[in-house]
Amino acid sequence: MGWQRVELAVDGALAEALCEALEEAGAVSTEITDADAGTPAESAVYGEPGAQPGPWPRCRIAALFPQGIDAQALAQAAMRECGLDDRAAPSVAAVEEADWVARTQQLFEPIRAGERLWIVPSWHAQPDPHAVNIVLDPGGAFGTGSHATTRLCLAWLERQVRPGDRVLDYGCGSGILGIAALKLGASSATGVDVDPLALEAARYNSGRNGVALAVADARQAVAGEARITIANILANPLRMLAPVLASHTQPGGWIALSGILEDQAREVAAAYAPWADLEIDSRAEGWVLLTGRKRPC
Repeated sequence: MGWQRVELAVDGALAEALCEALEEAGAVSTEITDADAGTPAESAVYGEPGAQPGPWPRCRIAALFPQGIDAQALAQAAMRECGLDDRAAPSVAAVEEADWVARTQQLFEPIRAGERLWIVPSWHAQPDPHAVNIVLDPGGAFGTGSHATTRLCLAWLERQVRPGDRVLDYGCGSGILGIAALKLGASSATGVDVDPLALEAARYNSGRNGVALAVADARQAVAGEARITIANILANPLRMLAPVLASHTQPGGWIALSGILEDQAREVAAAYAPWADLEIDSRAEGWVLLTGRKRPC
């Protein structure tokens, strides 16, 4: 079956209502993006610094309709339903049939992180069979190795993990950091997250890699202290989590934090000052990794 892609730009306040109207009119899917992306007016997204609550000021709506229907007329009817002037006709373009799974897989190649670590999608051969290879496919949980902060954390773990270490990965997403720690020799690792789907993904990825990553809901108590506590989240939650992460780190143990832009490092480090002196360990693409040892009690 072929498809038709309809696109138009609207005021952000109307974006969600228009998507609902388009779906009621027969669209099989809709998406909302920043209409000003790539321009000086581009807005921050997904909790980045400067992000505002709610939609972008101007949104680009894209809707997918089956072939053989008047997609433009249906889109204009949805626009009228939302109180929009339909005289500016939305663009309509044919979408060719394709093997989207194969095309998507082509976008993801093995990623090297550190000296010995590789992140390898399941459909690829291992570039170096003698390396520490983590089999991981793109999915709904954060952490595939493609983001700079994940690579910073992985490279650091490669340098710091010792046999017998207990590791806590707070905000584990796909489980990649805990899995890496276990494959590097840690005796145990626990992945903590608030998202049940992330915990499910971490559990699945752990089994696929032949290691026993424990997973725990962040809303429940996590017992014990770790020699390494690592968290790759964002600056604001990392500041709020300072007492929690410090309490789960043994005296003399390491705290490692990423998801932090360089100009946020000082504020995050200040939040941990009662327990540890954190400093920038490494940088990549504007992001930093903060590390330091917890002081003895």
